[in-house]
Amino acid sequence: MNDLHYLTIAEAAQRIAARDLSPVDLTGAFLDRIASVDGALNSFIAVTADLALAAARQAEAEVMAGRHRGPLHGVPYALKDIYETGGIATTGHSARCRDHIPADDAPVVARLREAGGVLLGKLATHEFATGGPSWDLPWPPARNPWDLTRFPGGSSSGSGAAVAAGLVPGAMGSDTGGSIRLPAAFCGTAGIKPTYGRVSKRGVLPLSFTLDNAGPLAWTVEDCAIMLQAIAGHDPLDPASAEVPVPDYGASLRQGVRGLRIGLVRHWYETEGRATAEVVAAMDTTAEVLRSLGAEVREVTLRPLAEYQSCMRLITLSESFSIHGDRLREHPGDYGEVFRYRIMPGAFVPATDYVQALRQQRILAQGMFDALLDVDALITASTWGEAPEMAAMRAEANFASPPLTNPFNVSQLPALSLCNGFSANGLPLSMQIAGRVFDEATVFRIGHAYEAATSWRARRPAVPATPVRDTPVDQAAPPPPEATRATYATLATQAALPLDARQFAQACEAIPHVEAMGAAIPRTLPFGAELATTFAFDGE
Repeated sequence: MNDLHYLTIAEAAQRIAARDLSPVDLTGAFLDRIASVDGALNSFIAVTADLALAAARQAEAEVMAGRHRGPLHGVPYALKDIYETGGIATTGHSARCRDHIPADDAPVVARLREAGGVLLGKLATHEFATGGPSWDLPWPPARNPWDLTRFPGGSSSGSGAAVAAGLVPGAMGSDTGGSIRLPAAFCGTAGIKPTYGRVSKRGVLPLSFTLDNAGPLAWTVEDCAIMLQAIAGHDPLDPASAEVPVPDYGASLRQGVRGLRIGLVRHWYETEGRATAEVVAAMDTTAEVLRSLGAEVREVTLRPLAEYQSCMRLITLSESFSIHGDRLREHPGDYGEVFRYRIMPGAFVPATDYVQALRQQRILAQGMFDALLDVDALITASTWGEAPEMAAMRAEANFASPPLTNPFNVSQLPALSLCNGFSANGLPLSMQIAGRVFDEATVFRIGHAYEAATSWRARRPAVPATPVRDTPVDQAAPPPPEATRATYATLATQAALPLDARQFAQACEAIPHVEAMGAAIPRTLPFGAELATTFAFDGE
């Protein structure tokens, strides 16, 4: 029983199907693990123990009666707390929704239930899938199991932490600018952002209509493929859902990489950014591993990372403010400070910048599609380095430090993060594998071959049982020059934003980033650059 909580989904599924493992025993092992270590991790907002044990007993009875549903039957999972769950609170990790109890399950949740999955509970997130580590919310922020003082990544922070620590074998997250891949990277798990439209977003609390994606995190690439198999498919009630066939991801998983052409996007993390020497070395070694397995790996140059950052941030700011702006104006106290800091600037994005960003998205996406005509997939780093210290993080980082994950949200392509080494401090390093539209199968194939050829999956964090008590950095911003203050005060009045002195100082710090991103968007775009929200993929 002591080892059951480290079983992968694939391992547990094989044993359950062979009647060598009881789903009740497996669920009990994970519930015991949660009880023993989550007091230090804070990865769960709510544990649904009674419901989980009831579902496990039902799964066990069905398996024993010969009614085995598939690889998730009797296997526990958990949900980032932005997925609506019928009769169970869905809070978005926010005081605003702490009493929100949906009537129905989101389609993804319904599909996991139909597959026989056992829901263990709801996981911590950054407030409404943005913000950052916040200490002024009803629940504390999740911690990184490799080092409780380090950031677990966001916004699917609880998902990454819980999977890495062996509290659950698989979890659902969401990804608007990297929110599956970043916690997967910092917590050393696998996590995939599928192609936009592959998984229904209905019943998932929105952040950006244009860029949101739903997807899984798990310990291995194979487990991510198993989870995606269960949840992928057309939802006629989701206007963003694509009506395209879902392949059998397991059929090609073990075909290896011999003969595949893989493009290494080095310039983003080595020339344009500030990746650590450890990240650069890990990526170089990764390329050599793939070459040794028979793949052709060659460098590929894409558009500068800053272009994707400006495009993604302007779209997300505009759309997230359209969702939360009225409530922010009327009841700002319903939200935490970090969330307000990162959403309020959406009020200052001109409509012209938003429209041009949507048009620019088409240009950037097409450039990525063109690059993938010459290679089968792309690889690049997931992060600039190991997980940073959580207490030192500031909300401004969302604007000042573009992540390496944004380009694949802008291009709407499938992208997988997986561990490709460890730093000298024993913290995970990670790479991304991105593929052609709706070609998650090739992404999984490359990731699985890499995992099989390396030893990283044998390492698990030793989670301390004692919580960390740290002092977060003050989010106060420096006062702006008087001329700037007057200009921004006028803008705040025009936007009908009731900002107190602290909030106004923070807005003055954030608005220059918004203005710089707007200035980076081309003002003249070709006729063919229609709004990205209207594009269709060739052959579909």
